[in-house]
Amino acid sequence: MADLAILLFLPWFAILAALYWFYPRTLARTPARRNFDLAMLALAFAASFVAGRWGYSIASTSIEAGPIWRQVLASLLAYKAFLAVIAVAWSWRGMRFRQA
Repeated sequence: MADLAILLFLPWFAILAALYWFYPRTLARTPARRNFDLAMLALAFAASFVAGRWGYSIASTSIEAGPIWRQVLASLLAYKAFLAVIAVAWSWRGMRFRQA
């Protein structure tokens, strides 16, 4: 049950990963860039998984919030972790693989 948030976000993560992989097209497509992209996508998925698990474990199931709060917090943290890693990787990739 703790991984439900991740499972529900997998299609959206796949779309964001494809956008990250294919854009911008102005950067050189080298084996080093492909390896960098693969490593950053793996890191983004791992960070998302860890953040979702952590959010599920720390969420309070008090009467005010209800039992759904665990899934909501896990989803929010998983999505935020994925986007944070992708945003940092996008800017780092732009600086590292500029065309001369």
